[in-house]
Amino acid sequence: MANASIALIYGTDTNNTEEVGHKIAQQWQDLGEKVDIFNIKDIELQQLEDYSLLILGIPTWDFGGIQADWEDVGDSLAELSLSNTTIALYGLGDQFGYGDYFVDAVGWLYEKLLPTNATFIGQWSTEGYDFEASRACIENKDHFVGLAIDEDQQFELTDERIEQWVIQLYAERAADAA
Repeated sequence: MANASIALIYGTDTNNTEEVGHKIAQQWQDLGEKVDIFNIKDIELQQLEDYSLLILGIPTWDFGGIQADWEDVGDSLAELSLSNTTIALYGLGDQFGYGDYFVDAVGWLYEKLLPTNATFIGQWSTEGYDFEASRACIENKDHFVGLAIDEDQQFELTDERIEQWVIQLYAERAADAA
């Protein structure tokens, strides 16, 4: 794993976040990039420091609940040394059933990782979503801090959103490297 470039780490209870993660990884592989994929419960947190790009996936449960495996490591995330690391976040939620908490866990994960001094890429427009509030929105609420996926209400848009987001990440990563 040493000197590996990209890791995708997800937490999941229903396998939806894992399935989306594999789709994201496949898009990267189609661009010629190797991606190591891990469930957060199966990796030592310090291993995240070995990668230049981390793609982290988390679902939001019910009324803003955090996926248990991510919650277990949440307080330890700030201790990671990620100042030379780029992070992109994605999350799953239900914008109609839980519109006041849509992809809140992505915002929680972002907040937990801010002290690491990592560089964040992959903000995603809120256009095309119908929700009341989200902890994952940036200040002016026109973007999420990462990709928002709604497999419950907008599953037909998932593949297109993933493809567009990975192309965006690829470009942002290249711009950061230049």
